[in-house]
Amino acid sequence: MELLAIGAFARLARLSPKALRLYAESGLLPPARTDADTGYRWYSPAQLPRARQIAQLRQLDMPLSRIASVLALPPAQRAGELAAYGDEQQRAFTAKAALVGFLIAQLTGKQVAMYDVALRTLPARTILSQTDHLTADRIGAFATPLFARFGGPSVPRPEGIAGLPFLRYHGELGVDDDAPVEFCCPISESDVDVVAERFPDMTVGKERAGREIYLGVPKSDMMTALGFESLHQWLLDHNEESDWRPRQIFLLDPSSADESDIVYELAITLT
Repeated sequence: MELLAIGAFARLARLSPKALRLYAESGLLPPARTDADTGYRWYSPAQLPRARQIAQLRQLDMPLSRIASVLALPPAQRAGELAAYGDEQQRAFTAKAALVGFLIAQLTGKQVAMYDVALRTLPARTILSQTDHLTADRIGAFATPLFARFGGPSVPRPEGIAGLPFLRYHGELGVDDDAPVEFCCPISESDVDVVAERFPDMTVGKERAGREIYLGVPKSDMMTALGFESLHQWLLDHNEESDWRPRQIFLLDPSSADESDIVYELAITLT
């Protein structure tokens, strides 16, 4: 089959040569042949369907890493992943609309609806943790297997809310900006040595007893920023300070929860 120069292939795929170079560098769409002397790229007409799929998914603002995961799936599973992504995008749109409403209310002096914030004290705990630098789209791939691994009864943990695994965020992160994200699993003090030996890839640390404020977030509001704004407002209203390393404590699996169910608690430690 005759190969196409990058310009001709770009026109047929309705993509720019710059986009094709990006997809080649990311491994999503490597050229059929690259000239060893000039580095010039040549593409096969058989690559056009994949190129169009990538272009269509980029129109949905899907990150390249997730596109690679989607295209690696069989068609039936690919459809399910696209449906899940569509739901996430809808929630993201709803979250942005809620934030717009919040900002407009602030600017016009209207009463702003906030989450109810509560205060509690947590005991000193031993924590098993693992940290990675992540962008927002990679949190699920990092956290889901860890919650599955440590969320069940096989790992002895303190009772109640103090024993639930959580994510701790050490910076602001987005699609293009990464920050350290720490998965933490509290473990029973009497079983520290045994558990640490079972999971040598995890770090064992101590967490002091302290106060924290928290609120519950329903599935319908999972992606809104109003929870963070509510915590900020509470700090201002009560003249308190925080280290601002938010914790996300999952109570339910979002995939099986109803829209009104409280999926996670958002918490910050007071200093």
